[in-house]
Amino acid sequence: EFTEFRKERGNMLLSRKNQLLLEFSFWNEPIPRDGPNIYELRSYQLRPGTMIEWGNYWARAIRFRQDSNEAVGGFFSQIGQLYMVHHLWAYKDLQTREDIRNAAWHKPGWDELVYYTVPLIQEMESRIMIPLKISPLQ
Repeated sequence: EFTEFRKERGNMLLSRKNQLLLEFSFWNEPIPRDGPNIYELRSYQLRPGTMIEWGNYWARAIRFRQDSNEAVGGFFSQIGQLYMVHHLWAYKDLQTREDIRNAAWHKPGWDELVYYTVPLIQEMESRIMIPLKISPLQ
């Protein structure tokens, strides 16, 4: 039955990417959360050779974004597409997301960290995700 399912699923896939990610040491470890929450996965393709610089800036920047416990996890690619960084954020809803992100701009030093990290990015993407009922991240 599973073999048949995999064949059918394979016919629907256009592409697939895998990455082996490591967690940034300065970021909190993901822990189960009560919900309901939505999650934002922000992915950044960095310029080659800039991972250490990015990590140094974000080790400071994460302090600006932990007031509401929205920072879930920060990861970087070890295998697969290299120089990829992923940040996972939890919010009660899209309005809360907007409010928290806007509030960061009023904190002294946030704008400077953004100014120095943006040139390190080649491409970025944001995805909003809703957890399944079985997910420990509600």
